[in-house]
Amino acid sequence: MSYHNSNHMVTIKRKRNEAVFRAIADPTRREILGLLRAGERSVGEIASNFRCSRPAISKHLRLLRSAGLVTAHRRGTSNLCGLNAKPLRAVNDWLQDYQAFWSESLRSLKTYIEENP
Repeated sequence: MSYHNSNHMVTIKRKRNEAVFRAIADPTRREILGLLRAGERSVGEIASNFRCSRPAISKHLRLLRSAGLVTAHRRGTSNLCGLNAKPLRAVNDWLQDYQAFWSESLRSLKTYIEENP
């Protein structure tokens, strides 16, 4: 793989990850993802859990779909939405660095407290 192709793949992955972070930045969208953890739901079922309008929920769902976090398909007259948690691995990977930082900080604090009663 040439440097250009490799660099292009990194850019695509970065943009995909940025879309995921933007999508989960909104509390309504995080709540929608939480609802979908329990299984597929129709757009109407999702919208019934919120005070905002159904078109507003549809807009949130479009953004979640574009980030790859939500799948959608028709069943009869309903649009069913499902969770695709795979893109959230980017968030988990990012948080792992901070988990290691905090673990080390807590170990240092524990050592300090034990050595300085």
